[in-house]
Amino acid sequence: MRFIFPFFFMFLFAHAQTPYEKGKVLYMEKGCYSCHGNQLEGLHRYPKLSNRAKGFLSYKLKRFRDKISDNQQQEMMIAFAVGLSDAEIDALTTYMQEFVEEKQGKRYDTSFLLEGDGGS
Repeated sequence: MRFIFPFFFMFLFAHAQTPYEKGKVLYMEKGCYSCHGNQLEGLHRYPKLSNRAKGFLSYKLKRFRDKISDNQQQEMMIAFAVGLSDAEIDALTTYMQEFVEEKQGKRYDTSFLLEGDGGS
């Protein structure tokens, strides 16, 4: 029995995530990226969320969770925020505040040669 507890705690702490990692997972699971972008850059008329003040973001998410919005465009956030717990809001806002852009290599393969008239 005394050998089981150390393995249990090692297993428990091996899979522990930081609030940043939890927030990143929640951001993708909840579908936030569809309006605010994969890099939190904001798409179209939706605001940029990266590196904003955590207190402000938390305040806004808690208001949306309580079904309070400042204007008609913000009302769509209520559906996304209603089921969030305080711990999830904390993780999401930590991710948004501490966001660091992940650089990905080349996006396009430019190794091909253009010859001829373009295939017309």
